Amino acid sequence: MTENKIRSFTDLNAWKEGHKLVLMIYRTTEHFPGREMFALINQMRRCVISITSNIAEGFSRGTNNDKCQFYTTAQGSLTELQNQLLIARDIGYIRQEEFQTLANQTITTNKLLNGLKRIRNTSYKIQDTQQ
Repeated sequence: MTENKIRSFTDLNAWKEGHKLVLMIYRTTEHFPGREMFALINQMRRCVISITSNIAEGFSRGTNNDKCQFYTTAQGSLTELQNQLLIARDIGYIRQEEFQTLANQTITTNKLLNGLKRIRNTSYKIQDTQQ
């Protein structure tokens, strides 16, 4: 039986799904009006990049508390992006179907981030009680 070892942040499912979200947001915002280049487009792209960047940085941290801090920051950026998607939908930049696809991807990414945090917190508690 081949064991799947996580050797890099790119092996994390949360990062993989977050990366899909990055690509989706970049493709979606390409069609926004040019006047949004330094407003909503910039904000959405910065948020989505922050999600995967914080997952990557958290992965490289040595302690579980540090890892969880970065995964929590990634979730904050994800929530900010969810708000911006609502705005984009409500002002007519995104059709309802496209919004739903993007919203579903944010939910998937969020669930995986919750899983990463849960694993780290459980691991930390186990190590804590063994000392």
